[in-house]
Amino acid sequence: MIVRSLDDVTGTERDVHGEGWRSQRLLLRRDGMGFSLHNTTVAAGAEMELEYRNHFEACFVMSGEAELTDLASGEQHTLAPGMVYALDQHDRHTLRVVSELHLVCVFNPALTGGETHDATGSFPASE
Repeated sequence: MIVRSLDDVTGTERDVHGEGWRSQRLLLRRDGMGFSLHNTTVAAGAEMELEYRNHFEACFVMSGEAELTDLASGEQHTLAPGMVYALDQHDRHTLRVVSELHLVCVFNPALTGGETHDATGSFPASE
């Protein structure tokens, strides 16, 4: 059984930051669950273009508001608390944050820990 709190990961190698975002990685590949689980915050005003070429991601919005745009179709969605979005086709998208966004995110395959976005907005493939 794994029992872990945000306090347990804060300030460790599981607490990963980038420009306008923070990912506290509660479960990683080494935990053996087959997915990783992240507490993620994205700052108000942040705009990110992302495409997880090597992973699938699902995010549950805990708080905040953002605009999500599918760059292939141009379809836009307003994200608000209680909503989920899943990038089931490695969807290239933009995320424009209106008010600080708090997400619970799941990645498959699981991240190993210190990944940050590369120039394409992806995380590297898991080894």
